[in-house]
Amino acid sequence: MKSLFTFLLLFVSFAVVAQNEAEITDNSRNALDPALEPFYHGVASGDPLPDAIIIWTRITLNSTDAVDVNWRMATDTLFANVVASGTASADSTADWTIKVDVTGLSSDSWYYYDFEYDGTHSLIGRTHTAPVGGVDHLRFGVVSCQSYEHGFYYAYRDMATRNDMDCILHLGDYIYEYETGGYSSNISGRTNEPTNEIIDLSDYRMRYSHYKLDPDLRAAHQQYPFIIIWDDHETANNSYSGGAGNHTEGAEGLWVDRKAYGIQANTEWLPIRVPDENNPTRRYREFSFGDLADLEMLDTRLYDRDEQASGTDNERSLLGYEQRHWLYDNLSNSSAKWKVIGQQVMVAPLRAFGIPVNNDQWDGYPAERDSLFDHLTTNNIDNAVVLTGDIHTSWANDLPSDNYVASTGAGSVGVEYVVTSVTSASFPIPVGQNLIMSLNQHIKYADLTQKGYLILDLTEQAAQSDWFYVSNVTNASYTGTTWGTGWLTNDGDNHLTAATAAAQAGIYPPLAPTSNPDSSVGISDIVNEPIIISAYPNPFVEKFVVQFNLFDKGNVQIRLTDVSGKIVLMQDFGQMPNGLHYLEVNVPSQLASGLYIFTLHSGENVINRRMSKLE
Repeated sequence: MKSLFTFLLLFVSFAVVAQNEAEITDNSRNALDPALEPFYHGVASGDPLPDAIIIWTRITLNSTDAVDVNWRMATDTLFANVVASGTASADSTADWTIKVDVTGLSSDSWYYYDFEYDGTHSLIGRTHTAPVGGVDHLRFGVVSCQSYEHGFYYAYRDMATRNDMDCILHLGDYIYEYETGGYSSNISGRTNEPTNEIIDLSDYRMRYSHYKLDPDLRAAHQQYPFIIIWDDHETANNSYSGGAGNHTEGAEGLWVDRKAYGIQANTEWLPIRVPDENNPTRRYREFSFGDLADLEMLDTRLYDRDEQASGTDNERSLLGYEQRHWLYDNLSNSSAKWKVIGQQVMVAPLRAFGIPVNNDQWDGYPAERDSLFDHLTTNNIDNAVVLTGDIHTSWANDLPSDNYVASTGAGSVGVEYVVTSVTSASFPIPVGQNLIMSLNQHIKYADLTQKGYLILDLTEQAAQSDWFYVSNVTNASYTGTTWGTGWLTNDGDNHLTAATAAAQAGIYPPLAPTSNPDSSVGISDIVNEPIIISAYPNPFVEKFVVQFNLFDKGNVQIRLTDVSGKIVLMQDFGQMPNGLHYLEVNVPSQLASGLYIFTLHSGENVINRRMSKLE
């Protein structure tokens, strides 16, 4: 989260759970959908190539044993024409998530896929491979910044049903790291899990699990492939390669460890193809969509960014040498009509009376921006389109060179479309958007309050961005989405022109069914049994955290026993409501290392989980 002006985050402190006790939060969040058992987190796909795509799911069983899960991909929802299939293993090393890179596919083709375990099928997902050769039309949904505690994911609800996009681009802040109430609109039923600020691998894994149980986010993943790049909150606020604004090594451990935990959980829980398995920190990568568009997804955060300065600093790097020259080579060598750059922070200058407003943006790294603009100009590269997230507001910008003429757009080296947040709060700005635009005449449109998404529509003639805004994000009632505005750049113009209407879509194949027609989905005779979604860390040292779901309300008791059957910890919580719950267990300090059995009792149901304690 970044502010356009100085602001203060107020953090809520939480009492530490006493030793030898456990604490359960009162949750009114949505319960697990028993019809999705054991694939409660749904399905997802991503990183489309002409002949391959990643498919993803997570299996949740009341067991810690490794399991084999079958998958298949077909050209129809009945799976009459299966084109690929196989088996993948799930275990604790990847948090029981499953990612398959399905290869040998046809370009520019829509497919349907699912997963199966022990006769039970997941939801059917729908996905799309990238085109090759001549392409006349592409449409990308674009999203960013989805703080769970700031509201409901109505943007995803709308996107999941409109059926007029080839892919969704996510520009970062898929999760937020803050503790419950630390950065929040305090909406009933929208509270972070775990409740603490996430720091270690267990925390990051549980936060992803928590976010991906949202039904609207799950629905969007089911219907479209995503291409995702991180911003800062996938690790910590205002991160850079060597640290973060929201990280203190004395209190929160080494940054290199926290950064690695955030990267690992991100890799496990999202349908991402890591471009260099030997360097998981490298997430910048490229995609080709025939002769119409090349997409460069940049990392302006973790890979090689210098720390933000209090003022502008021409010595500071945002991209780093390797990524910068990778980008320049790709831009110079591209033969596609549109050179699309997906990245995190605003490129265009944003100044108040000549002073940069936010040095976390490219304004704080002016040499980096000058270098990019010079490369575009000296190499006669037209049709650069930058997609930006991060600042929770909407902007349409020319990218002005030193000889920019605001009245005609001459001297603009490209255009920038900034998407607002899905939910994350807009920051109060002491001047209105009209004054901002008058002080920055390359800014052609700004909206500082509304939430939603944009659609980038590409044809041979123009690249148009349409902003769509949801009615609200803080109320449980949702009344719809409206078109806010559209701006376009014509082929060869490199500057913005106002659109008179939203760009029109072509014809797309049927959406995947929102419920699986296979009658074996969900096992009706066990839906009343509680489900342990996760127990982290395992092995543990002083405490562990359990995320579980009750399908029916009931009395809850927990026990921890050693291998001889001796009870070393027991606590009754009385009757608990149905839904998701979070449990933190602090074990007795004198407990020896070794194997233990954690048991959760609810009514007549008893669920066990093997836990190991380390010294």
